[in-house]
Amino acid sequence: MHRVVVLLRGALRLLRAAMSTWRNLWRPRRPQPAIPADLWQKALACLPYCQTPDADTQARLHELTIQFLHAKTFEGAAGLHVTDAMRLHVALQACLLILNLDFDYYAGWNAIILYPGDFRVPKEHVDEDGVVHHWHEELSGESWEQGPVILSWNAAVAPPDAQTNIVLHEFAHKLDMRNGTADGCPPLPPGLSKATWAQDFQTAYAELCAALDRNKPVRIDEYASESPAEFFAVLSEAFFLSPAIVKTDFPAIYRQLAAFYHQDPLPVLAEETHRQ
Repeated sequence: MHRVVVLLRGALRLLRAAMSTWRNLWRPRRPQPAIPADLWQKALACLPYCQTPDADTQARLHELTIQFLHAKTFEGAAGLHVTDAMRLHVALQACLLILNLDFDYYAGWNAIILYPGDFRVPKEHVDEDGVVHHWHEELSGESWEQGPVILSWNAAVAPPDAQTNIVLHEFAHKLDMRNGTADGCPPLPPGLSKATWAQDFQTAYAELCAALDRNKPVRIDEYASESPAEFFAVLSEAFFLSPAIVKTDFPAIYRQLAAFYHQDPLPVLAEETHRQ
C-alpha cells in the first residue's frame, strides 16, 4: 500500500510539472522592450551601410536587433560599465551580418564581454621539438567557439580606419564557427556550392599571401593573410565597409559573399554617395 501511495504522489508531481510547462508554453510572451529612437539613430550613424537600406529592410534590422538584445547578455570587464547605447552599438552591427540569414547562426552561445580597451590573453604553442612556449598577446577582439565574443569597446566605437570594424570581424568569426572550428567556410545557405566556395577562397587567399611575400601593396588589412579564417573575417568587414575594393580586387569573393549574406552593399553605398 505504501508503495502505491508513493507512486501516486510521484505521478501527481509529474502531472503538476507537465501542467506548469504547458501553461508556460501557452502563456503570452511579454513584449520585448522598444529601442529609444535617439539611441537607434546614433547607432545607425556609426556605420554608413546601416543608414542606407529601405524602410522594410530597416524595420527587419530593427526587429533582429531587439531579438539579439533579448537573447544575449552583455558583461563589462576591467571595471567597464556597459550602457544601453553600447549594447545597441554592438547588437546592431552584429545583426547586419545576419540581416538576410537565420538568427540561428548565433545560436549556442550567450555572452558578449566588453573591455575598455585592448586586453591581454595567454597564448601557448608547442614547437616541432615539443617545447612549449607561453606568452601574452594584446587583442582588440576574440571569439570563442561556443563561448563569448570579447571586444575592446574603444576599438568597437573608434576604429583606426574606415576599413576596420572589430564588431563585424569577430561576429563573422561566429558565423564561421557555427559548424565547428573557424576555417573560412561557414554553413552555406542552399544554392551555394561548398566546393566552389573553397576553390574561390583558397585561390584568393593564396594570391593575397603571394602578393605580400613579394612586398606588393594590397588594399585590405594584411591580417587577412594570417589564416583562411582571418581572410573570411577581414573580407567580410571589407564587404560591408569598402565593397568597391573587394569587388575590384577579389571579384570571386565579392560574388560569394553577396550570395552568402544575401546582400549587395556596393550599389547601395554608391547610390547613397551619389545622393550626398
